[in-house]
Amino acid sequence: MTATAVEALGAAAHAVEHHLGRLVSDQVASRLFDRDATLWGPEAEPEASVRLGWVGLHRASRPLVGEVEALREELRGRGVDRIVLCGMGGSSLAPEVICATAGVELVVLDSSHPDMVRSAVTTGLERTAVVVSSKSGSTVETDSQRRAFVAAFEDAGIDPTERIVVVTDPGSPLDERSRADGYRVVNADPEVGGRYSALTAFGLVPSGLAGADIATLLDEAEEVADLLAQDDAANPGLRLGAALAGTDPLRDKLVFTDAGSPLVGLADWAEQLIAESTGKQGAGLLPVVVPSGARLPSSLLDASDVTVVALGGGDDEADLVPSTSVASQVNVTGPLGAQLLLWEVATAVAGRLLGINPFDQPDVESAKTAARSLMEAGGTDTADPQAVDGAVQIRTEGGAWADGVTDLHGALQALLEQLDPDSGYLSVMVYLDRVAHAGLEQVAPTLTVRTGRPVTFGWGPRFLHSTGQLHKGGPASGVYLQVTDTPEQDLPVPGTELTFGRLIAAQAAGDARVLGEQGRPVLRLHLTGARGLEQVRAALESGS
Repeated sequence: MTATAVEALGAAAHAVEHHLGRLVSDQVASRLFDRDATLWGPEAEPEASVRLGWVGLHRASRPLVGEVEALREELRGRGVDRIVLCGMGGSSLAPEVICATAGVELVVLDSSHPDMVRSAVTTGLERTAVVVSSKSGSTVETDSQRRAFVAAFEDAGIDPTERIVVVTDPGSPLDERSRADGYRVVNADPEVGGRYSALTAFGLVPSGLAGADIATLLDEAEEVADLLAQDDAANPGLRLGAALAGTDPLRDKLVFTDAGSPLVGLADWAEQLIAESTGKQGAGLLPVVVPSGARLPSSLLDASDVTVVALGGGDDEADLVPSTSVASQVNVTGPLGAQLLLWEVATAVAGRLLGINPFDQPDVESAKTAARSLMEAGGTDTADPQAVDGAVQIRTEGGAWADGVTDLHGALQALLEQLDPDSGYLSVMVYLDRVAHAGLEQVAPTLTVRTGRPVTFGWGPRFLHSTGQLHKGGPASGVYLQVTDTPEQDLPVPGTELTFGRLIAAQAAGDARVLGEQGRPVLRLHLTGARGLEQVRAALESGS
């Protein structure tokens, strides 16, 4: 088993040296594992007091192992060998990395795009079981997906109560309704927030049903838990938290690179944990996930606002980022269960150093409210496009920065001109079928080379439950490129007057509206035909 280790270099090492002694003397680690809600100040105390259950999950979640194993065998006895997870944010990203690392199939439905929902619902239904995961029980995407599967099972003559497993907090509306309707319900720890829930039922039930070894995952977390709870300079959680959030001046861009890690998708999970936990009150750490195999310019990796996070630990170290090549770097290794707990501890420590509450998400609700208002008005965004270029409609938010723009290349160039060359970043937000268009993520490193600045890539609407918090609550240094399309065929949400097409359109328009109201420049590109995506991709990659 790969040892859990954190190595800081350059500015990150200086941050560890500067902060570690105080973190140890303040007994931050032991107080955290004692669930001391005062660690983040009086304003955070009410929230923190009911959000620290995650520090003991390596033991508290043990009963789930046998329960999930028994349920898996029961489902297999019914011919079920395909597990679909309906969930958003922390409810989906942890199971995705657990199953990808274990090499077992899990279909993650974390979108409201009609084409993606239809594919998940119509493929292999006779051998499918569904895990519906929602902490509050009121997440609109998850409820809509649940409705679609219930209707599909009923239409196929399959009892949905035998195929749907619900994971939610005790006493939630979803909990009460599901139990009354005869569904199997597994309750998660209500004192664990969604993004810290990897080792709760939210992470373990879908992963275990798909065939991942969740007992070993808990073993790995337990093996490192005592070290993470010690007030000691060797504590990797304290060292990692200090390296991420303690640089002076703060390097608030964390560029995640793969240095031979066997943990598939860990950076995507860490992205939502860090961004949603720290991105508020005008502060925050922006994780930038580099696609596998991509190489970024050394000028960016050496930039004064960047710390490189190199995830290693495999048998064949890729060494994509030599440890002496950049001004600030952290190398992190360890088995998956240990790293899930390590990154949660480090994020909590980072919140203390940044002076923010790492357990709330005050700006996530703003986009939800805007989307709801659009849907309640009977439609989505009906504003005429500012310009039309072929199969692409062009709209903008956030001021007059694009006045006079008449074509796609001009609009994109105008957006990039708003990018601060010293501290800015570009966020690409794509509301398309992420399975059908998975290769589109490669535009991020291309744009990084073009702009010389960090570029993030997020699939909508799932990023609204993670980096969406940082976009609106974090530093006002981002510019935003949104891509939407017209689905091949819309899909009704059973039992409502809503359609998935209207839902995802409202979510995109609502998020853009909130960003624009805060003065963030947003370029919105809507694809009206098959050629639209080709046009956009060519414009992004052309550099003109």
